[in-house]
Amino acid sequence: MSKKLRELQARKSEHLKAAATAIANAQGVLDIAAAANRDLTDDEKTVFDKHQISVKTIKGQIDHVQAQIDLEQDRIATEAQIGSPEPGRISGGHDRREDDPKHGFSSLGEYARAVYQDSLSGGRPDERLLIGAAAPTSYGGEGAGQDGGFLVPPEFSSTIFTLSLGEDSMLPMTDNNELTGNSMVYPKDETTPWGTDGVRAYWQSEASVANAGKPKLGTSTLRLHKLMALVPITDELLADSNALAGYLPGKAGDSIRWKTNEAFLNGTGAGQPVGALNSGATITVAKDGGQAANTLSMTNITNMISRLPAGSLTRAVWFANPDLVSLLPTLTIGNYPVFLPLNSGAQAGSTFGMLMGRPVILTEHAAALSGLGDLSLFDFKYYRSITKAGGIQMATSMHLYFDADATAFRFTFRVDGQSKIANPITPPKSTKTRSPFIQLAAR
Repeated sequence: MSKKLRELQARKSEHLKAAATAIANAQGVLDIAAAANRDLTDDEKTVFDKHQISVKTIKGQIDHVQAQIDLEQDRIATEAQIGSPEPGRISGGHDRREDDPKHGFSSLGEYARAVYQDSLSGGRPDERLLIGAAAPTSYGGEGAGQDGGFLVPPEFSSTIFTLSLGEDSMLPMTDNNELTGNSMVYPKDETTPWGTDGVRAYWQSEASVANAGKPKLGTSTLRLHKLMALVPITDELLADSNALAGYLPGKAGDSIRWKTNEAFLNGTGAGQPVGALNSGATITVAKDGGQAANTLSMTNITNMISRLPAGSLTRAVWFANPDLVSLLPTLTIGNYPVFLPLNSGAQAGSTFGMLMGRPVILTEHAAALSGLGDLSLFDFKYYRSITKAGGIQMATSMHLYFDADATAFRFTFRVDGQSKIANPITPPKSTKTRSPFIQLAAR
């Protein structure tokens, strides 16, 4: 997937979240009137109309971005078809299959079967497998399959990578950069406009000596770590290209997505990213005085929101353990609920519903109910990630699971990530620090 296409999809996602908020707000006005069994007041009708106009405006923005996405996808598809393969080589010595992102295969299942057949044969492998791969000088039965494998054709690699960026993937939420190398050094300046150091502005009186300031810069280094998904495929499944094409990408994508999400939240930094919850910037909001175990209060929620930096609320997302499902609907301000499930209109950008206007994502990566971090609130734009350009690499071996009549397909994905800030932010007019990474204490 091109970087431009990913950026367009991210922009569309932001518009969808904004639309969901506007819809939820409009629905909230209607719910208030319905609960009182009355029509909308003039003021409520004005507010409702305002939200309705916002919805129409945002939908227009979504349609505009979708048109750009469609155009970019058409461009990619057209470029892929330029030089699309023919059965044989083109006269003049150039094999047009080299220009085909599928390397001449019609599906991932056909590609995987070709790899499998090569591992069984003692002759030269399917020529399509050698396109873009470092071909060995001999073609024994244990040829390229065991010694490094054949490169997965770009389009199939992209398909698996796209599946790894599914609905609950955290990677698209982060500030991501693709690298051709192995590491990246980023400049870092954690001074604030109201601080006492770094670049500062001063009120200056006439003919007075200027007050000088200087940048206070540091660096942070991200280095790619290897994430591996190993998927054994039975010989029976390998015999069915259609079944394999549906099974293999999904399993690989699920594995990569799960491990990447876990690292972005809870990673230790030892051979993996530093998770947001393990950064020095994370703030833990204390429970209420005397709060019982297995409970969630409105004070917990408002205290968490109050610790976000200014501007983060429009991007923040709740991550909750599924066991919190029974507690969220009980949260109210007065007689009005602050949680809107999907059937109340809050759909886009949320896997479950909206809490105080922000999407709720239920995830098994969160701590158990009542444990530290069973509910968290993140603005992942403060989290920087890097990935290896080209996405996922693939190799295969028939020997690892030989006694089980299975062939192993190995997918490797290189990624790193860490918080952009090392410590919570000290605001100019409050005694409470703020952070884009907030978790609720154990109760």
